[in-house]
Amino acid sequence: MNFTEELTIIITTFNSENVIEKCLNSIKEKCKIIVIENSNNKNLKKKLEDKYKNLSCYLSNENLGYGKGNNFGLAKTKTQYALIINPDVILEENTLENFLIYAKKYPNFALIGPAISNEKIKNETFNKQTFEAKHIKGFAMFLNLNQFKEIGFFDENIFIYLEEIDLCRRVVKNNKKIYLIPEIKVQHLGGKSHKETINYEMELSRNWHWMWSKFYFQKKYYGFSLAFISNFPKLTSSSLKFLIFFLLFNKNKREIYFHRLSGLINSICGKKSWFRPKI
Repeated sequence: MNFTEELTIIITTFNSENVIEKCLNSIKEKCKIIVIENSNNKNLKKKLEDKYKNLSCYLSNENLGYGKGNNFGLAKTKTQYALIINPDVILEENTLENFLIYAKKYPNFALIGPAISNEKIKNETFNKQTFEAKHIKGFAMFLNLNQFKEIGFFDENIFIYLEEIDLCRRVVKNNKKIYLIPEIKVQHLGGKSHKETINYEMELSRNWHWMWSKFYFQKKYYGFSLAFISNFPKLTSSSLKFLIFFLLFNKNKREIYFHRLSGLINSICGKKSWFRPKI
């Protein structure tokens, strides 16, 4: 198969030097790879481009987040297909071949999602069958780029979380096809995309952006009132827990619930998804 002419792999990273080489080593040498490094790590760029001749690493000069970072890579893609993967994903020996085989089998697809080979399968019979889905997970998304000319790619208002659900929703709304194909498998380490030394700052960021993105997504599709009603319990519980941990002098817990509260309030007020981890 001609990976060079048909397929580009896009990986958006942020302080991922601890896992990304395992990911890159699992990719065929003939396949073009685009890495978008959100931490502006010049040493990592040089190291990766020196070691992997089929790779181009772009420094974003700012933390673009997941969706906007992937859009940056997609804008530089010249092939018909693109595979977006997280840096903590490891491809199996026949993963890329299978993506292309099924791309030819379902030529009008917009998105194809794989199964996770290291995840326990609950229903063996069901999970062997290809089926049309309403959404797939963002750790590995195979795109037929011709299908996105009308609808665009990721919503760049979302820094992280729910951006892949938003994209899938627009794909389905425009009567385009999403397939989940269990025969295509990848390994996903999960939660290992950044180095451990920044875990706490990333936890604060995760709490802020999860609440911001959740309200934004619900407001986008259901309106402000329903989004507010849905998130009101989180607003009250985060406020209460922030107060409790403030009185208990528990700094870490206090900061976590402050960030949850801040993300939600900023989203309610229509503010941009501005928070970035202090790294």
